[in-house]
Amino acid sequence: MNRGLFAYLFIFSLLWGCGESTISPDLNLVEINNPVFDEHIEPIIYKNCTPCHRQNGGAPFELTSYKKVKSKARTIAKVTALRYMPPWPADPSYRHFIGEKRLTNQEIELIGRWVKNGCPKGERPNRLLSTVKPFVSALGKPDLVLPLDSIHLIQGDEDRFFLTKVSANIPNKRFVRAVELIPGKRDLMHHFNGHLINYREGSKNPFDTRPRKVEITVGRNPDELKSLDLMTDDGIIPERVHSVVNYLPGVTGVMYPEGIGTFEVNKQFSIIGNDVHYGPSAKSVIDQSKLHLFFTDTPPKRGIGELMLGTNGVSKIEPPLIIEPNTVSTHVTRFQVPADISVLTVNPHMHLLGRSLKAYALKPNGDTIRLIHIPKWDFRWQYFYTFEKMVKVPKGSVILVEATFDNTTNNPFNPHDPPQRVSERFEYGGSSMKAEDEMFQFIITYLGYQAGDENISLKP
Repeated sequence: MNRGLFAYLFIFSLLWGCGESTISPDLNLVEINNPVFDEHIEPIIYKNCTPCHRQNGGAPFELTSYKKVKSKARTIAKVTALRYMPPWPADPSYRHFIGEKRLTNQEIELIGRWVKNGCPKGERPNRLLSTVKPFVSALGKPDLVLPLDSIHLIQGDEDRFFLTKVSANIPNKRFVRAVELIPGKRDLMHHFNGHLINYREGSKNPFDTRPRKVEITVGRNPDELKSLDLMTDDGIIPERVHSVVNYLPGVTGVMYPEGIGTFEVNKQFSIIGNDVHYGPSAKSVIDQSKLHLFFTDTPPKRGIGELMLGTNGVSKIEPPLIIEPNTVSTHVTRFQVPADISVLTVNPHMHLLGRSLKAYALKPNGDTIRLIHIPKWDFRWQYFYTFEKMVKVPKGSVILVEATFDNTTNNPFNPHDPPQRVSERFEYGGSSMKAEDEMFQFIITYLGYQAGDENISLKP
C-alpha cells in the first residue's frame, strides 16, 4: 500500500466517530481555575463525545466513565486543541447548521487545564456518563430493521462496488419519515445510494425477502432489473422512488419535520443500493450493514427534490477537473435556478485531493446567500449539512461552488507517491468512483418555495 493511502487509513482508524452533538453554552469557563470532572468536564464529554465514543458508536474507544476518560485525557486534550475532535469541517463563522459538532474555545481551554491539574474527579462523577446507552440509531428507535446481505472484504482489496437489494413484506402500507443506513464497517464503506422499489400487491409472487448482492465493475451500469430480479410477474416495471437513503463517511441519518420528504411504501417493497462502494481493506473482514426505517402516520405534505452540481450533475466544471502532479488547482461549477427553491440540506463531495470548498448563491440583485465554507476538506467527514431554517434561493440566482485540490506531497492523503495526474475519470458511460480518482460534486436537497419557508425550523 502506498504512503498516502496508508496514512489515510491509519488516521481514519484513530479518529473515526459519528453521531449527533451540540455546542455547549459558554458559562465563563475560562474563569474556572480548578475544574473538576463531575461539574465541568463530564457535561462536555457527555454532549460532544459520547454520541460516538460508546458501545457500537463507531469510535475506536469508549468515553463512558471517569476512568475511561482519564485514561485518554492527554489524547482528548490534544485532539480537541487541534480541533480534530469533535469533527466539524464547516466554518461556523460562515454558516450555522443543525447538530454542529464543535467545542467553544473556552471548553477546549477548560479540558486542557483539567488535564494539566491531574484530572481531579470531583465528588459525584459518572452521573451523566452512567446513563449512556449503546448506539442504535442517530434518529431514535427504528420501526423496521432490514439487514443487508453480508459482504466479505479481503485483505489487500482495492475499491469494490456492489448492487444490493433488501426487501420487506409488511402487513399494511406505511408512510416512511426517514431511512438510515448503519454501516457495519464505517472505515471501509465510502458511499451507499439507496432507492425504493414499490410493488403492487400480488404483482410479484412469491415475493423473496432474502437480501441479495451483485459485485460490479466500477462505472459500468448493469441491468438492475435483471441482476437483482426486480421485474414484476406481468413485466411491468415497478414504481421507483429515487434517493430515499444516502451515506458517505461520517454521515448520520437526516429526519425533517413531519410531512417533509415522507414517502409511502406498499406491503411489498425493496430498497436497492445501486452503487455501494468499499475502499481498500487492510485486513479481511465481513461487513454486515443494515437499514433503519422510521414510520409515521402523517401523510406526505411536500416532496423533496435533489440537485447535483459538478461530476455527473447538471453543471460543468471549469476548468475541467484534471489535477496535474505537484500542483494545487481551483475549479468552479455553477447553476442558475429556474424557480424559487427552499434549500434544506447541502452535501459537498470530493475525494482525497480535496483541500477546501466554498458554496454560495448570487441573487439577481447581486446579494450573496452563504451556503457553506469548508476551509480544510476532510474525506472522513462528509456530512449532510442541514440548515437551522430553510434557505430561500430565488429564481434566477446562480449557485457557485469553488473547490481547491492539492496534488502535491504536502497532502498527507494523496493516494499516489509520487503524485500522478488525477481526474474525474469516466468509464462505461459514468464517472469512476474509485478513491484514487477525483470527484467534485455539490448536492442540494430542496423544496419548491412556499411563502414563509424561511421561518420554518428544520430541527427534528
